[in-house]
Amino acid sequence: MTTQNALLDRIDAKTMLDQTLDWASVNSGTANLEGLAVMADKLSSAFSVLPGEVELVEPAPVSAISADGTEFEKPHGRHLVLRVRPEAARRVVLTGHMDTVYPVDHPFQENSWLDDETVNGPGTADMKGGLCVILHALRAFEASGNADRLGYDVMINSDEETGSLASRPLIEKLAQGKYAALTYEPSARPDGTLAHARGGTGNYSITLRGQSAHAGRNPQDGRNAIVAASDLVMRIVELAKDDITINPAKIEGGAANNVVPDLAILRFNIRPKSTHAMERFDGELAPILAAIEADHEIAIHRHGGVTRPPKPVDDRAQKLFDLVKSCGAELGQTIGWQPTGGVCDGNNIASCGVPVVDTMGVRGGAIHSPDEYMIVPSLAERAALSALVLEKLANGDPL
Repeated sequence: MTTQNALLDRIDAKTMLDQTLDWASVNSGTANLEGLAVMADKLSSAFSVLPGEVELVEPAPVSAISADGTEFEKPHGRHLVLRVRPEAARRVVLTGHMDTVYPVDHPFQENSWLDDETVNGPGTADMKGGLCVILHALRAFEASGNADRLGYDVMINSDEETGSLASRPLIEKLAQGKYAALTYEPSARPDGTLAHARGGTGNYSITLRGQSAHAGRNPQDGRNAIVAASDLVMRIVELAKDDITINPAKIEGGAANNVVPDLAILRFNIRPKSTHAMERFDGELAPILAAIEADHEIAIHRHGGVTRPPKPVDDRAQKLFDLVKSCGAELGQTIGWQPTGGVCDGNNIASCGVPVVDTMGVRGGAIHSPDEYMIVPSLAERAALSALVLEKLANGDPL
């Protein structure tokens, strides 16, 4: 029997599809705590068929800046963790996320078939289908007869779509000492291409507090926070280079037209392509903020920073990519890769020194939109790929 047939015989494609459609029918937008609780229960039940114990872990505290400039704690759902064979000499971590980008009141709530092999549904590709791939790849691996040599942790977080701030400490804890990592974002392209090197990302909220005054009687007594924020925008965009992009996204603040505004909040995103670019920006931002304070006679509070560092591909990571490619070839799958500007939890895992391939999920496309779709045969296809990769990690030469 061929490797492909032997693996596929251990994978129940119909059950995978049924589970994915069931999970996609649950709205689990990052802020929908009720929906996330439903998903956590469903996933806990599903993953309980594997050896080890399922645990639901409380989120780490996360603060944010409101529209009035005050800092508040932002609630998040619990994260799922499954630990199997913690005593094994080789241990890997598999990660995914249960949250989606669709809030509870979003019109995109139902699954529909586009053709015999393609289903449109919220989170089908990103990444309810990926969660199903994790589960069934591990079930196939446990039935392989080679599982005893490899331990693993599974982590499914509730906040990946908003930067994993409430799960980052957990991700980094589970990544420590791991031999390798697999993350189940959908493939970078519908043909199954993997994401290779990734840039990083950071989100900032800068609160600027000035002095209000009457815009007609005594504007000279005011300190216009919106003018200061506008000046700040013009200065930070000058920091953009070939290795970093800067996107001022929103300025909030102000009141009536006849009042000098005493509050503004600038929110912006950076995308560094290297650790050097990330560190350079951080060093350049501080003196700019000090200069804005002095020039406009206002007070500034900085919130946020880099949430996901850049993910280069070192020699060990490349060996893992090569292993995935060779496993794909054994299964009749052509696996390639390409760099991407997107980010995911693979960035955080790589920053811990662990080789990771982070697009092991289903084939699909149009994610983060009502056109999101999943290519149904890729459920079993990618589960077989991961199962074979796990077998090779358990028994193969060191990375």
